[in-house]
Amino acid sequence: MKKDYDLLIIGGGSAGLTAARFARRMDLSVALVEKARLGGDCTWTGCVPSKTLLRAAKSIQTIKDAARFGITSTEPVIDFKSVMGRVSSVVQKIFESESPDTLQAEGVDVIQGTAQFIDRRTVSVDGRGISARRFLVCTGARPVTPPIEGLAEAGFLTYETVWDLEELPPRLAVIGGGPIGCELAQAFCRLGSSVTLLEAAGRIMLQDEPEAADVVAQRLTEDGVDLRVDAALERVEKTSVGVRLMLGGGAQVEADAVLVAVGRRPQVDGLGLDEAKVVHGLGGIEVNKNLRTSQANIYAAGDCTGGYQFTHYAGYQGFMAVRNAFLPFNKKSVLEHVPWATFTDPEVAHAGLTEALARERHGGKVLAATWPMDQTDRWLTEGDSPGFLKLVYLPNGKLLGVTVVASRAGEMVQEWALALDRGLKLSHMAESLHIYPTFSLASQQLASKLRVDQLLSGTVGKIVRKYARIVG
Repeated sequence: MKKDYDLLIIGGGSAGLTAARFARRMDLSVALVEKARLGGDCTWTGCVPSKTLLRAAKSIQTIKDAARFGITSTEPVIDFKSVMGRVSSVVQKIFESESPDTLQAEGVDVIQGTAQFIDRRTVSVDGRGISARRFLVCTGARPVTPPIEGLAEAGFLTYETVWDLEELPPRLAVIGGGPIGCELAQAFCRLGSSVTLLEAAGRIMLQDEPEAADVVAQRLTEDGVDLRVDAALERVEKTSVGVRLMLGGGAQVEADAVLVAVGRRPQVDGLGLDEAKVVHGLGGIEVNKNLRTSQANIYAAGDCTGGYQFTHYAGYQGFMAVRNAFLPFNKKSVLEHVPWATFTDPEVAHAGLTEALARERHGGKVLAATWPMDQTDRWLTEGDSPGFLKLVYLPNGKLLGVTVVASRAGEMVQEWALALDRGLKLSHMAESLHIYPTFSLASQQLASKLRVDQLLSGTVGKIVRKYARIVG
């Protein structure tokens, strides 16, 4: 029986867009259903606007730091409306490459509406039944709202709504010390808000190495953020002049606006997954290692599956879902480790295992070494924030994980992510020539030091030294 399409995709974010374009490259007929705007969180409320705002905030800090370089500067004048105007213009520029007209020109049928499965072979889009050989669900995730008394009544912002601000909040309370909370706390503080960052745990950035979190915490504090850890928020109330947040132990925080950044939850409601007999739950849509759901013709990719929530991972999974749905010899597409970065100043980037996770898996034989960024000449020429490169590895040189804290950490970590993916060893990294003077030279410096330490230790080291002394 002929189907309307080879592939019907629900959700036009990173995963859905990548999947649609790859499917068209294979001459498949494709429909992409999106109920809101193509581009998803990344384009409209996530990566693109936040990094644009962070760039503006860093410009302010650069002006303030100019005296360190022998340049006299005046206090910068900040036009918040203009700053947000540039954010909007960058978003629109990126959207041009993924607009409905652009997708239609590439042969993708873009359908605006809400999709719901009628059964495993058909979806209804605002009352219109559409069939397909394969389906791919890429509906992403949405912000989590914590069950805090009075929060809903007092009103709050999330990463979705903060971009609607037309005036800078004089006092901003940020709830949550993860990547989103830390990035926006630093940005708004540098833009002129009095920012209080509240984290219920004992430290910020719980998924990263503790020493990386310490560096970011110190920088946030130096920037002027009132950082409070072990700060359990118990109640919120609206006042005549703003919002009052009551913490455990009787402490209070007064604010004009509250930004909630405590995580994201897979968005799977209203899709008719029960009608399609697709297994799912609060943690998202269940998929196997190849991204296939409990139904052989239905796949899911990206944040809605409950795994790592990163744009680059969603795009990768969108591509792999199409590959596995239509080509033989399926490839594993649910990865155990995914590189990530938090784009504070300094940035924190990570690939592989943290030291703690490595020791859980490999025990006491795990080794860890750190290279301070101030031992790399480019750091000195730039006058950058404190940072380091930390490598976790085994005595045989097998790489387990890396963390980079530096102004360009997101770029520096890429070679380590490739090395981990391809099973390269410490010796390979030590022998790879890096350009001088670059930040990435720190990678070669650390790898070379550790490799030389290996060669010159123990019995092998004695032999090497002896041979060096007697060779003619």
